[in-house]
Amino acid sequence: MDYLRKYLTGPQAEGQPSGAETVERLCDRAQSSTLLDDRRDAVRALKALSRKFRLEVGTQAMDILRNVLETDRNDAEITGYALDTLCNIMSNEPMEEEDEIPNHLPEDLGGQFTEIFIKNTDSVSLLLSLLEEYDFHVRWPTVKLLTILLTNRGKEMQEIVLVSPMGVYKLMDLLVDSREIIRNDALLLLIQLTKGNANLQKIVAFENAFGRLLDIIHEEGNSDGGIVVEDCLLLLTNLLRNNSSNQNFFKEGSYIQKLTPFFQLESGEMNTQGGWSAQKVTNIHLMLQVVRTLVSPNNPQQQTVACQKVMNTCGLLQLLCSILMASGVPADVLTETINTVSEVIRGNLSNQEYFASVMAPSSPPRPAIVVLLMSMVNEKQPFVLRCAVLYCFQSFLYKNEVGQSQIVQTLLPSSADVNTITAGQLLCGGLFSADSLSNWFAAVALLHAILENPTQKEQLLRVQLATSVGNPPVSLLQQCCNMLAQGGKIQTRVGLLMLLCGWTANCPIAVTHFLHNTANVPYLISQVSSSEGEEQEVLAQGLCAFLLGISILYNNEENDTFNRASLQQIIEKRIGMETFNDKLTQVYKNESYTKAAKKPHLNYKQPNEVMFDFEFTRLFKTLEIEVLRAVKPEGKDAEERRKKMASLKEHESIVDQYKGLIKEQDEQLNTTKQELRELKDKHEKDVKELEQLRDQVQQLKDQNALIKAQKGSQGVPVLDNNKQSEDVSRLKEEVESLKAQIGEKDSVIEKLRNDLSVSEARVLAQTIESDENKENNPSEVAVLQSTVEKTNAELQDTRKSLTDRQEEVSRLSSRVAMLEKEKSELVQRLSEQPSEQATNTSELDAKVASLTKDLENIRQEKESLQKRLQASEDEKSSLNDKIQELEKSKVALEEEKAEALESSESMKKEQDELLVLLADQDAKLATYKSKLKELGQEVEDDDDDYMEHGDEDDEDDDDE
Repeated sequence: MDYLRKYLTGPQAEGQPSGAETVERLCDRAQSSTLLDDRRDAVRALKALSRKFRLEVGTQAMDILRNVLETDRNDAEITGYALDTLCNIMSNEPMEEEDEIPNHLPEDLGGQFTEIFIKNTDSVSLLLSLLEEYDFHVRWPTVKLLTILLTNRGKEMQEIVLVSPMGVYKLMDLLVDSREIIRNDALLLLIQLTKGNANLQKIVAFENAFGRLLDIIHEEGNSDGGIVVEDCLLLLTNLLRNNSSNQNFFKEGSYIQKLTPFFQLESGEMNTQGGWSAQKVTNIHLMLQVVRTLVSPNNPQQQTVACQKVMNTCGLLQLLCSILMASGVPADVLTETINTVSEVIRGNLSNQEYFASVMAPSSPPRPAIVVLLMSMVNEKQPFVLRCAVLYCFQSFLYKNEVGQSQIVQTLLPSSADVNTITAGQLLCGGLFSADSLSNWFAAVALLHAILENPTQKEQLLRVQLATSVGNPPVSLLQQCCNMLAQGGKIQTRVGLLMLLCGWTANCPIAVTHFLHNTANVPYLISQVSSSEGEEQEVLAQGLCAFLLGISILYNNEENDTFNRASLQQIIEKRIGMETFNDKLTQVYKNESYTKAAKKPHLNYKQPNEVMFDFEFTRLFKTLEIEVLRAVKPEGKDAEERRKKMASLKEHESIVDQYKGLIKEQDEQLNTTKQELRELKDKHEKDVKELEQLRDQVQQLKDQNALIKAQKGSQGVPVLDNNKQSEDVSRLKEEVESLKAQIGEKDSVIEKLRNDLSVSEARVLAQTIESDENKENNPSEVAVLQSTVEKTNAELQDTRKSLTDRQEEVSRLSSRVAMLEKEKSELVQRLSEQPSEQATNTSELDAKVASLTKDLENIRQEKESLQKRLQASEDEKSSLNDKIQELEKSKVALEEEKAEALESSESMKKEQDELLVLLADQDAKLATYKSKLKELGQEVEDDDDDYMEHGDEDDEDDDDE
């Protein structure tokens, strides 16, 4: 550090000055030196001291360094030193020389310096302007400094960048920098910039961020790329998560199709565990996160469905399923792939049908659903993987009645191969296994197979299970109740209770089957009335109360022992309404219930956290109030209340229809009012223009009067020639402008008439609509009638204003005529001036002749238009004549058609007569044939031979 010693002169250098004194001297030299080299050396020395004496440099040199960036920005070297120094004092990251840095500094010292630096917003604008410099020693430290500022004070920096002109554009321009280190640091900068700010995310996306990022990903080798691909994917996730505008822009820009090469993995890679590096696993995991942001259940449904459709058509879903069924895929990637496929197919029937057709490459081949369920009920599989499989199964059955039917059918007796493993067998095996988590998974899976599907709930009642050899089979419902009565772990009981509640809800037949076993209700009563138990036991008691309430709510009174009234009395006497309410309340107050109700995805870290299902929480929330009403003594009138509620809902729907009709009429009336206001504004504007025209005419009259007064005082016309020429030309121009304005006013009047006709038509249509709806909605009709009357009054005012305006235009035309008359008088007087003014007078005459010629041209144009109108009338009359001729020819053709029909009828009669004659001839021939046979003549059957000898036979007959 020899370059520091020359600034430490005198006794201070010999006496080893302190760090603060050295920094102070360097700051003074950087601020006061006139030579650039001296200032550069001082800033370089401050950079060297900024690591060890960070507090001193930050407090004394920050403003000086900012001034250096402004005044000396043309020198790349001193600018780079200043930027590096600011980076050192504002960064909170540990330095290389940790042993030399004082440990008494505040933890967030960089954040405090950042807050001071950005308090002046021009400082950030100055840094953004430095990005325009291409020099590496300026651009790169500027990018690092902006990243540090965003890391320390993100929200404040985001607001400043948001209002900076072209700020985001300059940052996006860094992504096309040919120097990779600047491009890579720009990615980190944009990641910090777009965190949690939707407006900046939209602006960055608008600057073609998606295209540039995907290009970088492809250039870096897609999933085989390094840390740069990871940064690009992090930025993509920031831009898309919870930003529906960017998601729609991503879909509309056909960027989803560009994601498919990322998942086109070679078969060797997928089948070999060693082919997956840590960076590759991270990249694929992040890309799956990008896909999930586009189809998340939290997104608007219409947008999610559109993205799901594109993912199916472009082959992305097929690629994800191929990874799903491949061997050797790391567990965390497989888990995330299952979650991604779940959300790609959730609620989309075509995607669900494709997923149902996917077969695993096993021997024999099995459906992908079966293979996944095998993993779910296998307690040796990772917990997060089993949760992902359940989520995938739920998504497959979500709004998929066909899929629900297929799953339930595998539980019913069939003639299928007994050696084939089905989904129903796996679910039953998991439901009755010794693993409580498998019990819970299987129970929730069965719940989703019958959820909101009464048909499949009834079908599931047919399922029979063989418990042991020699004993009769037991129904699935009864077996679940038996397991519940046996106790067991809380997780198993909660799963079974959720299944039973979902099964019996809105299914009176299932309630009847449940109450048929007399042991079920006493068990529920004992559980609800119990006052002992831990927090989790209280959950089971609350669910038992919920199941008991459902049994009352959907009781069809077929069971005399446990009908609605008897169950209400049991609850009132054995349990008590207060206790019953408390048990239900404990369910939704539980933390596990609250966590499950947030989103359908099962995001659990430990098996003991699994307790409730998302769809069950929705069912509980929907039926809780109805259950509380049903268990009260007046619950016997619940059916009547439901009917009243149904009629009330129907009435509300009718009222909503009328409200929609009234709203539409209000909009039409508002439109008419708006048009009337526009007409009024136009009228006021035209009135102002007429006032201006009046003032101009008055000025012309005053000038004319002044000219007359001057001529009268002199006795003879001794006007100045130049002034006369100017007056005449001015009069000519004003007359032309007045004519043009009159033409414009005429066109405006015509337009106003058309608008008035349209408004009248709309008012008439609205009046007719209101008359049609009088019987249905008299109060609203009265309001509409009053509004229509007001509109008619406004239309009358508009008509009156139009009439006044036409009168004003006619008065203006008469004044123009008067001006033309005065102009002609002025020309006549000018012609009487002395001979020395003859030349100027001739010029005036030429101008007047030109004006007359222009008027003549206008008249000729008018005559030509009249001729064209007459020609149109003639053409119209000729077309009418042609139409009449065509009608005459049509009549003639109809007459000819009638004659042809008559002739055809006559020909038909003649043909009938000929047929009669032929029949007579055939009879005669038969007679002749019989006579010949009697005479012993041989008669041939062939008609041709018979006809050849016909004449000879006739002659023989004559002889005889």
